[in-house]
Order: sequence, then structure tokens, then C-alpha cells
Amino acid sequence: MSLEIQKIQALCFDVDGTLSDTDDQYVAKFEKLFRPLSFLFKDRDAHRAARRFVMWSETPGNMIFGIPDVLGLDDELATISDWLTRKKPPPLKHFILIEGIREMLTALQGKYPMAVVTARNESGTMQFLEQYDLLPFFDVIVTALTAEHSKPYPDPVLHATQAMTVPPENCLMIGDTTVDIRAGKSAGAQTVGVLCGFGEEKELRQRGADLILENTADLVDVLLK
Repeated sequence: MSLEIQKIQALCFDVDGTLSDTDDQYVAKFEKLFRPLSFLFKDRDAHRAARRFVMWSETPGNMIFGIPDVLGLDDELATISDWLTRKKPPPLKHFILIEGIREMLTALQGKYPMAVVTARNESGTMQFLEQYDLLPFFDVIVTALTAEHSKPYPDPVLHATQAMTVPPENCLMIGDTTVDIRAGKSAGAQTVGVLCGFGEEKELRQRGADLILENTADLVDVLLK
């Protein structure tokens, strides 16, 4: 598979693992938990064990990601998440911007309308975007409760394309997991899988990613070459 670059008129970006380095955040947390048990791991490497655990847990996590939507509980769970965030907002240091993202967005701004399409709640999404002053780059922000269903359903992507007045088939969905690829493909969009987050190349290709990139920031070289 390959991109039909001439068809692309708008871009949709996932957040976790695509713009925000959530992967390393989880690895750091599990490394701290695993460190007292490092004698159990090969080469006593708690960091390596933590990274393997995070990558191992990603696939089954994606498989159950759509269950709240199926059961009709997505609105309720997202509302609870927003309430908990308001009660005790996460510290800003929780978020890490993936290297090269600002430079990429700067290069693409004005050439494509751009949207954030995430299953993260609105509070967390806005906090990340505001921390790194990324809001001016995006025309549309789609979070967990924006559309009737969240990813892997196509609704969030379709909402973003409609708001940007671009047909879905002329949109590109960029994300790090099969959830992002499934949502984009179901909406009729082209898709790019990135390897700087949770997903692995084999599974992203199996779900139909039109292109695989090592880092989200590499997209600028593809679109503006």
C-alpha cells in the first residue's frame, strides 16, 4: 500500500503516542514498579522489561478499547474521567511532546487544515495542547465525547472532516495504533501508522495502514517533498 498524496487535502492526528510521548510515560511508571524485581529479568534490566510489558499490553488493550461504545457506556465513562480530572488535574509534566512535532506542524500549517482526533478526554487533550502552545495549528479538536462514538468507530474522523469541509476520502488519519487505522479506514480516509507510540509495524500494516513512518515528524518529508 502507498499514499495517494495528490488526494490529501486535510490531516487528522491522534494524540497519545502520535503527538505526545505517552509510551515513554508508561514505560517510566512500570520501570519504577519493576525495579525491585529486576533480579528476575534478563540482564537485570527493569527498563527493558517495562518497555516489553507496555508493548505486549498494547494489542489486547486495543481489542477492548471499543467495548464501552458497544455497551453504550462511552458517554458515562468519559464524563466520569472529566469529573476526576477537574477534581485533581494531572500535572503538566505528565505530557511530553514527541521530538520534531512543532517543526512538522509549523511546516504543514497553511498547506493543510489539521485536526486533533483523540479518544482522550477534553480536559487532558486541552492541557497537552495548551502546555506546548499547539492550539493555533489545529482547526478542529475532536475528543472522547465530541462524536456519538469514539475510535475505532469512524465517527470522530467523519466529524473532523465535516468540520474542515473536506471529503473523508481526501483526509489523512495519522496514529500509532490499530484503533487509529481502523477509524480512518472505516471513515474512508487514507491512513499513516507511526512507530513512535504503542503500535507495531506488522499489526498496523495488517489493519491497512497506507504508509508506516518511524516518527510522526517524518510526515513533513512525505507531504512536502
